[in-house]
Amino acid sequence: MRSIPTVGTWRPRSARSWISWSRNSHRRRPGRRRRRCLPPTLPPTLPPTLPRPAPPHAFLRSTAMTTAGNRRGRTTGKDNPRKRGGSVVLTLPVVAFWHRVVLVAVLSLVLMGLLAAMPGAATGQVPGRWLAIVGATVIDGTGGPVRPNTTILIQGSEIAALGPADDMQVPAEATVIDGAGKWVIPGLIDAQIHFFQSGGLYARPDLIDLRHVRPYEDELVQARERVPETFARYIASGITGVIDQGGPFWTFDVRALAARIPRAPRVAVSGTLLAGNAPAELLGGDDPPLLQVTTPEQAAEAASRLLPYEPDLIKLWLVDVAPWDDDELAWVGAAIDAARAAGKRVAAHVTSPAVAAAVVAEGIDILIHAVGDDTFDDALLENIRNGGIIYITGLAVDERYRQVFGRHLQITEMERRIADPDALASLDDLASLPPQDVPSWVRPRDPRPLDPLAAETMLRVRDAGITIAAGSAAGNIGSFHGPALHRELELMVKAGLSPMEALVAATRGGAAAMGRHDELGTVAAGRLADLVILDADPLSDIASTRSIHRVIKAGLVYDPTEILADLP
Repeated sequence: MRSIPTVGTWRPRSARSWISWSRNSHRRRPGRRRRRCLPPTLPPTLPPTLPRPAPPHAFLRSTAMTTAGNRRGRTTGKDNPRKRGGSVVLTLPVVAFWHRVVLVAVLSLVLMGLLAAMPGAATGQVPGRWLAIVGATVIDGTGGPVRPNTTILIQGSEIAALGPADDMQVPAEATVIDGAGKWVIPGLIDAQIHFFQSGGLYARPDLIDLRHVRPYEDELVQARERVPETFARYIASGITGVIDQGGPFWTFDVRALAARIPRAPRVAVSGTLLAGNAPAELLGGDDPPLLQVTTPEQAAEAASRLLPYEPDLIKLWLVDVAPWDDDELAWVGAAIDAARAAGKRVAAHVTSPAVAAAVVAEGIDILIHAVGDDTFDDALLENIRNGGIIYITGLAVDERYRQVFGRHLQITEMERRIADPDALASLDDLASLPPQDVPSWVRPRDPRPLDPLAAETMLRVRDAGITIAAGSAAGNIGSFHGPALHRELELMVKAGLSPMEALVAATRGGAAAMGRHDELGTVAAGRLADLVILDADPLSDIASTRSIHRVIKAGLVYDPTEILADLP
């Protein structure tokens, strides 16, 4: 590949140094360090009535104004009328409306320019210019035949054309990547992740309650603070799209941030989960990841709180719901009706075929996991297929929970390179915690093979002609943002899918789950230029998806090595 110079010369000290964090965004206890976090656009306490949607560029406004106020030495005491909601909010007195518009536009351009100049940022590409990948083997994400010795022409953020290298004319001004000996696949899409969870030991107090060791509030603050780093880890992993399948309201800010910076995956968000059996450990604080719902009225109110933020879908969390009765079905139906009326899709996370059958009959769009003590029968499979429902896998997260709590954790080389080092190190705390701090069920166990029911269910779903999307549930304990999807692909193949079928699930299937199948997930003219260039053939060994040479997102080229060098 021709040498591509890095755009610009600004080199921040870390991935977080590009953003100005709002002051006092979280309450501080006496003697504790001030935490940094993403600038909030949501109120510190959710009102019981309809919340006000975050305005466009709100995170840019709060960041810029707070920083400007600090530089000017403005007071931040309790008597300061500009200090509201735990953060400094500066008004712009006697400034015309259009001046504000210009200010926001300038700040947006400055931020985009600074991010483009970061180490590991897109290299050598100017919007509208040509990029050519010449002579690569293309796996286009449709499941169709492999296309050897192919040239892909990219103009700006879109694929302009592709065809046999001998027949394609590369524009003289194009930046050229030598694709000889390389494989090109669509950008990977993880159809189930959670930004509010770190992947560390303290991410799920409802499963293992260690809040006396590390406060859950600290865990949430750190996860939010490190969102820019998490974005970078996804790009370095070849993942150019994710669906956040449930989290606090601030995940809408994450989506807004991802849409405005280059080095980030495309993000779809469901917002707060609607749960009929919400764990008490996750309901505390001002912005919990779940809302407890038990009646149709509560379901309608919960939906009314979510819809102003324009969620990409609404997710029902129906885990360990027993018994499943008419009352449960009533609120689920009300939530689905509210989502339908607003034109929103509905996903349901269930843990038994019986509950799956009930929500499928109610008209959901996406089914997640749904494996308990039995597999899907023929009638349920037919209803899923006829309803056009997408099935999202979840093999790796179960395997990793067994490894962590069974004390036979096997960390992959990719995880050591890319995973958040603090989250990774926290898993070792199990060995050093006092015995009284560790539940009795956490003890050394023999490794268990892949769950045969989960494997059988996925194969029956495939044989029924149902669309499968690969989801890793990254953020859960031991499931790290970025690498987790690659383990999911390996387990899908181990369960019986071909490498091609697994790749289609993580590309075209993921795009369908995002609701963007017409612009993402396949390599074709007119599609967005989200691609991964590999050094080895993933159809010979699905683990080769880890051998990433370059990542292209929206036509911009990223070197994973440079991205990782920029991370803590």
